[in-house]
Amino acid sequence: MTEFATSADGTPIAFDRYGTGPSVILVAGAMQVRGSDPTTSHMAELLADQGFTVVNYDRRGRGESGPVKPDDAGNELQREIDDLAALIDMLGGETHVFGNSSGGAIALWAANEGLPIRRLTLWEVPFAVEDDGGAAAENVVELRGRITAGDKEGAVEYFMKDMPPAWLEGAKSSDAWPGMVELAPSLVADAASLAIQGTPRSERWANVTQPTLALVGTETLPIFPPAAEMLASDLANGRTRTMVASYHQWDAEVMAGTLAEEFGQE
Repeated sequence: MTEFATSADGTPIAFDRYGTGPSVILVAGAMQVRGSDPTTSHMAELLADQGFTVVNYDRRGRGESGPVKPDDAGNELQREIDDLAALIDMLGGETHVFGNSSGGAIALWAANEGLPIRRLTLWEVPFAVEDDGGAAAENVVELRGRITAGDKEGAVEYFMKDMPPAWLEGAKSSDAWPGMVELAPSLVADAASLAIQGTPRSERWANVTQPTLALVGTETLPIFPPAAEMLASDLANGRTRTMVASYHQWDAEVMAGTLAEEFGQE
């Protein structure tokens, strides 16, 4: 049964809760919606079976959660952090967090802001390691502009421009494309979370001191291993690990086992 937490600005955040035990919140990546993501739901059930309370939620602007509001402009990432804070408060004030792809970047910024997160596990966060000349920051501005102009389809196409072309082609030819287009306003937060250039590496996540595991797949895209190594190097208590997975997709049983091992250390 769907439950709701209320974020700081009154936006309802919808979630499913599984199991009992130490809590784990799953932060979705770009275009993930719990109602159309059976792999994550299954993983949540499997992790719950291993003694955890698992919360799988719809990020703002997705599924049953409230919309991204016009006055969110410029504050999209902060609103996502506020939403996560509301879920943590609902759970009693402390949790583990798993961030999938750009959801891992959101989780990192939330931890840096001081949210009571015990351990972080991050799956293939697509950070640019080398200086991107401000491209990531420009992506946020361009994406926000297209959405403000009402060009949601163009916004999604723009967001996916640096992904393998086959991913966009497959998305546009699938029945899921109209739903993906409707998620466009929520993608600004994803883009903002990845805009890390311009801040010295030693200062980006100075407040992230909890154990943080950066996961990469055995078969993966070139961007992900250097990003994981950067996190392991830059974070006070970071490390990286390779997990059996193929090209940004993980198996529910493998991920549940990995998270149970990581979050069961306390």
